[in-house]
Amino acid sequence: MMKKMSIPTSKASLVLFLCQIISALDVPLDSKLLEELSQPPTITQQSPKDYIVDPRENIVIQCEAKGKPPPSFSWTRNGTHFDIDKDAQVTMKPNSGTLVVNIMNGGKAEAYEGVYQCTARNERGAAISNNIVIRPSRSPLWTKEKLEPNHVREGDSLVLHCRPPVGLPPPIIFWMDNAFQRLPQSERVSQGLNGDLYFSNVQPEDTREDYICYARFNHTQTIQQKQPISVKVFSMDSLNDTIAANLSDTDIYGAKPVTERQPVLLTPTGSTSTKVELRGNVLLLECIAAGLPTPVIRWIKEGGELPANRTFFENFKKTLKIIDVSEADSGNYKCIARNTLGSVHHVISVTVKAAPYWITAPRNLVLSPGEDGTLICRANGNPKPSISWLANGVPIAIAPEDPSRKVDGDTIIFSQVQERSSAVYQCNASNEYGYLLANAFVNVLAEPPRILTPANKLYQVIADSPALLDCAYFGSPKPEIEWFKGVKGSILRGNEYVFHDNGTLEIPVAQKNSAGTYTCVARNELGKIQNEVQLEIKDPTMIIKQPEYKVIQRYGQVSFECIIKHDSTLLPTVTWLKDNDELPDDERFLVGKDNLTIMNVTDKDDGTYTCIVNTTLDSVSASAVLTVVARPNPPFDLELTGQLERSIDLSWIPGDENNSPIINFVIEYEDALHEPGVWHYQTEVPGTQTTAQLKLSPYVNYSFRVIAVNRIGRSQPSEPSEQYLTKSASPDENPANVQGIGSEPDNLVITWEPLKGFQSNGPGLQYKVSWRQKDVDDEWTSVIVANVSKYIVSGTPTFVPYEVKVQALNDLGYAPEPSEVIGHSGEDLPMVAPGNVQVHVINSTLAKVHWDPVPLKTVRGHLQGYKVYYWKVQSLSRRSRRHIEKKILTFRGNKTFGMLPGLEPYSSYKLNVRVVNGKGEGPASPDKVFNTPEGVPSSPSFLKITNPTLDSLTLEWGSPTHPNGVLTSYTLKFQPINNTHELGPLVEIKIPANESSLILKNLNYSTRYKFYFNAQTSVGSGSQITEEAVTIMDEAMASRQVDIATQGWFIGLMCAVALLILILLIVCFIRRNKGGKYPVKEKEDAHADPEIQPMKEDDGTFGEYSDAEDHKPLKKGSRTPSDRTVKKEDSDDSLVDYGEGVNGQFNEDGSFIGQYSGKKEKEPAEGNESSEAPSPVNAMNSFV
Repeated sequence: MMKKMSIPTSKASLVLFLCQIISALDVPLDSKLLEELSQPPTITQQSPKDYIVDPRENIVIQCEAKGKPPPSFSWTRNGTHFDIDKDAQVTMKPNSGTLVVNIMNGGKAEAYEGVYQCTARNERGAAISNNIVIRPSRSPLWTKEKLEPNHVREGDSLVLHCRPPVGLPPPIIFWMDNAFQRLPQSERVSQGLNGDLYFSNVQPEDTREDYICYARFNHTQTIQQKQPISVKVFSMDSLNDTIAANLSDTDIYGAKPVTERQPVLLTPTGSTSTKVELRGNVLLLECIAAGLPTPVIRWIKEGGELPANRTFFENFKKTLKIIDVSEADSGNYKCIARNTLGSVHHVISVTVKAAPYWITAPRNLVLSPGEDGTLICRANGNPKPSISWLANGVPIAIAPEDPSRKVDGDTIIFSQVQERSSAVYQCNASNEYGYLLANAFVNVLAEPPRILTPANKLYQVIADSPALLDCAYFGSPKPEIEWFKGVKGSILRGNEYVFHDNGTLEIPVAQKNSAGTYTCVARNELGKIQNEVQLEIKDPTMIIKQPEYKVIQRYGQVSFECIIKHDSTLLPTVTWLKDNDELPDDERFLVGKDNLTIMNVTDKDDGTYTCIVNTTLDSVSASAVLTVVARPNPPFDLELTGQLERSIDLSWIPGDENNSPIINFVIEYEDALHEPGVWHYQTEVPGTQTTAQLKLSPYVNYSFRVIAVNRIGRSQPSEPSEQYLTKSASPDENPANVQGIGSEPDNLVITWEPLKGFQSNGPGLQYKVSWRQKDVDDEWTSVIVANVSKYIVSGTPTFVPYEVKVQALNDLGYAPEPSEVIGHSGEDLPMVAPGNVQVHVINSTLAKVHWDPVPLKTVRGHLQGYKVYYWKVQSLSRRSRRHIEKKILTFRGNKTFGMLPGLEPYSSYKLNVRVVNGKGEGPASPDKVFNTPEGVPSSPSFLKITNPTLDSLTLEWGSPTHPNGVLTSYTLKFQPINNTHELGPLVEIKIPANESSLILKNLNYSTRYKFYFNAQTSVGSGSQITEEAVTIMDEAMASRQVDIATQGWFIGLMCAVALLILILLIVCFIRRNKGGKYPVKEKEDAHADPEIQPMKEDDGTFGEYSDAEDHKPLKKGSRTPSDRTVKKEDSDDSLVDYGEGVNGQFNEDGSFIGQYSGKKEKEPAEGNESSEAPSPVNAMNSFV
């Protein structure tokens, strides 16, 4: 059965090796193989060379080793054999060389101090451990001593000695007080590397009695405490007072204040010192100085630079720390202590020595019989270490002879080895600072080839990627490896393959045709073996639609797409990351099959989102950046500077722009003196500017705030700035919009727009109102008012011009001289009516009126225009009178003519004209009478068809509601409609105007006819009315119809039809109310009116109008009522859009705007038109 295994696309080491050798075999780490092969011992675990143990616990000395067969263990102590069986306190762990010394059951750790060494031995050699020095830790008590109080003068230096007991390992030192609080340290007071507490200069606050040094011994987890040390600091003043109390004045000598002192080194002493440190250790150099003021320490290296990245300063720069020192760090290091009075320095000469360290450590050697090999042991140190060799733990000089072995200093050369040459060799490199010990075995093996890779192992790789096929092998001598493809394939060669020393076959670019079975053959002089593996090539995984860069507003929704294509045999997994980390655990993040959606986006969602697609063989990814934008945060830290009377500088710090650059800043102000709580626009500046110079007005208590604006919107306002009250001044400006308009014929009302609070510039705002009659040599009349915006001047002549001005003033003075405006006193009604009124009738519905303008002096106000009042007196065709409704047209300005539209034809009218000013209308001109000519009539008021027979129909009608003149005749047109709704030939008949009925004979029986009927005047034909009717069937058919009608089945059928018609009528009624079409209307639309009469251009007739009082629409082609009568709604003239005011308007030349025409039905087609098919049922329906 094949075992699946994935191969990564990058090259990797497929097999780990137990050893690396030169010109020798590699032994793979295969557990089964290792169990079968013989191997000398190898030490795998041992205790440290310097092993400090806790004297209260059992001592465990580790020694673990491996080998085939398993090794046995023995120990030496202080160079002699350590017989474990003779010491009841010592045991060795089973299958191990680790010793356990039982201290907790009565043993003493001091009895087991010494140097221990472990030996692991089997039939192929012996390996030894390092020399392990066992020492129990010690934490001795402080020796008792009598500590005298320290009396120190202020400003002097002081050293408090710790002198901890010598422990193993050395203790950690720290200073605390009686309350177990660490004593504060600074540049002035600090602890040295030796544990002493140094004072560069003492101060009175240093006086205390509980300076306690503590020593912590980590191995034993104990802390030892020194006796408290007392320090008393005397100031010069208190010292002189004490001396003065005991000595005469002449003996007082110390009346000096605290004197400053230049630096002096407390440690190290002298000007130079030396320091030796070992390679790889941490170098610590220290300089602590006394002085007042406290000196500052600086470090330099003479002739070079302090090593970068390895140099650190500790203890307020008093300690120089260099980690991982090397020989290159040797040299002179100078510390310089400096204060304002001078400096002192010390040079420390550092020498870096080195315990031995490996250059080339010896490595295990696996050889076949008859092969050659070498063991190399190279080490360095300062001083240079000496190299010595041992064989199986015995100095090589006294070890058993081996003719294949030759020692050449740090190298052992092997030639023509045999199986008896197997052994473990030890290399020892040592100098005065330490030693190195390394074990390396020589293992001589004779083994036939073995292939360790499982049989029929399956490899799967992505197309166009490297394929690495394993053939882990072992044999001694080293086998040769060959690869074949297929069952009978030839050996693989050429540049398309790479053959690795460990047996692996590499196909650098695997293609689809690379798939198949591969055979690995391993052979040496002792045998041959082969193994087959399988290779499958898969399609690569691709992201065919990658996520794209998105910019989204805060609290919006965003989606990233990640659509993939993959090999059908591989199962992909899609993972989304944010900034190379897992997505937040937030329900707003919705991961779909092909997308990632983020709901209610916030600022923290900003970042890079990565879609990672993983299969067992490959991985692809694509990333996109999400930028979350929002309105900017409000500016902050507003500051006012440069305060002047009329300007001030405002600065601020912008808030976060939230990924959308700030376009500008809007500055607003509040006037707490006049309008508290109301913010006004001041100015705005570009978004790159964070300061603005603002213009100020006097007598305003300003506060400012700033609003940032970006493409998303405006920020919240900033917090208000501090307030700034400007000084008072006289007003800078006068009121605006000054007007003089009279409200009565004998007054003048002066109004103005009052100044706002901040415009007053000071307290006591008032207004000086001045006026005088224009073109008259009068003096100005003035009055001063306050808290008003209007002043009324009484007793003025009617409608005369006045010069008016209003000036602002306050307690500090007047505003600049104001400009003058022209106003007028109050108007009165006009005195004179327009004269010479003339009317010119244009056509039956339109007339033009002319008049002479009135003298302007008689208008007594502003001329606004003329009003024309006109009304219909009576119709000339009917002498009946009706309610008189006057209509009005207004003509603006100094017009002297106007158009009167919407008149009724053949009617008598009256009109008059009046002049209009701001006060009202003047007297009316005498009434002018005019008549309109005839027009076309309206449609007949009804058309009723009765008495149908086999070949005749009776028509009755009513005269037009609006004859619009003298009727001359009627015109009747009719045509048959066949059963396919087609229209037959059209017949026309003229009827005298005094007739009201007509019998049509010689018609076809059982035929539907359509009739068109209208009236004429001398001007032309009016609107027509239409109707349809059916002649009855012949008598035989009628009798059969009657006979059928008496049958029960026919009666039932007719009831069903009637019910169906009722349902259809209800549906049509509902649709009609909703504005839809209904069957009868569609039928009427199909049977168009044969006579559509457009507006006649020769007589200028506009058709019919509806009166302003009655706006009912004219109904065309309406259904015939149950009495077969077609009625026509009344219609009056309409004046809409013909003049200003309520009735209409005119163009500047007085012409009427718009066009009027009434809708009329179209002429019937002379050809075939569709009609309802005749049937008995239809014949009956026509009489329902």
